[in-house]
Amino acid sequence: MCGRYYVDDDTAREIEKVVREVDEKMRRERRGDIYPSQSATVITGRKPHLLAEEMSWGFPQYQKKGLLINARAETALERKSFRDSVMHRRCIIPAKQFYEWDPGKNKVTFLREDQPALFMAGFYNRFQDEDHFIILTTQANESVSPVHHRMPLILERSELEDWVYEDTFFEFALHKKPPQLVRRQDYEQQSLFLT
Repeated sequence: MCGRYYVDDDTAREIEKVVREVDEKMRRERRGDIYPSQSATVITGRKPHLLAEEMSWGFPQYQKKGLLINARAETALERKSFRDSVMHRRCIIPAKQFYEWDPGKNKVTFLREDQPALFMAGFYNRFQDEDHFIILTTQANESVSPVHHRMPLILERSELEDWVYEDTFFEFALHKKPPQLVRRQDYEQQSLFLT
């Protein structure tokens, strides 16, 4: 049993080296579109610090093929397969934007112009020695509903620590109204299915 330990100058320099390596890894981290099953950076926490970790997007489905990539915020606590994760393993998925496809199969981009990032609420669990995350969704507001009836549950920057740590806040957040987003559609983008 370890009841005490010591850190000297050499150890502190080694810790700084490890932190720099982690920072460098985060700078090289995947940029561009993230698809289900791919690894992505998510934010978790161990009080008093938020941490950046790499996880795979989507929970495996054992009865069927494919992945569960989203969960409805309104019913996540009711679902046996999600309840423990929502209550004890919440995370934040940072993104610049997300996409939906309109009825014509054209990609539509949604983002915030008032902030450099979207912070999507999620939760995670461990499957076969690997952490996997799911993005929580909610009823789409007026800025998204013309394209799709659901949208990610988006947190404000000031709510990130509360989402990860505070049991009273997360139940409130599951039912909060999402912020208005800017919708962009580049008519020169390729459609999902070429005609």
